[in-house]
Amino acid sequence: MVRSEEPEKKPAAAPPPERAGKSFRLRSSSLNTIRLRRVFDLFDQNGDGEITLPELDRALARLGLEEGGAKELESAVTAFIKPGHEGLGFEDFAGLHQSLGDALFGVAVADEEAAEVEEELAEAFRVFDENGDGFISAKELQSVLGKLGLSEGRDITRVCEMISSVDRDHDGRVDFSEFKNMMVSISARSS
Repeated sequence: MVRSEEPEKKPAAAPPPERAGKSFRLRSSSLNTIRLRRVFDLFDQNGDGEITLPELDRALARLGLEEGGAKELESAVTAFIKPGHEGLGFEDFAGLHQSLGDALFGVAVADEEAAEVEEELAEAFRVFDENGDGFISAKELQSVLGKLGLSEGRDITRVCEMISSVDRDHDGRVDFSEFKNMMVSISARSS
């Protein structure tokens, strides 16, 4: 029986992780895109927005893969380079990644780590969402910061600034999606 792949509709509150189909890519498309973008930026050594075959070769060598690794991938890589370009743009790179991932790993590879990360984020969100309404208000953030003994919790103006720095929809509260984006951003800066 084949399951249709319809996008999940998530409520504002953190849902429990579902053990749906496993795949090579992260279950969250936004997290997968961020991860893939970081890899792309590392490979794009001159920052011109394209990964050329020499850049790919050097990146593979830095990863400990044998010299000439890009040459083995050359036909696969060149198939994704758009006419008139010298290298892979980000969208081309994402297409190559998907093609290689599907070819090498199929759709049955377990991605337990992604589910664990999602559950840890949901659990952390619930700590801040004291009333369980699916949002972190300035008052709730102030309360948790105060309980943690952090000085930021004493100044509601500072707490409101913290909320507004991640509040993309400008409703004065942080929903689970905004919380995840903030945590991914913090994680990206610290790694």
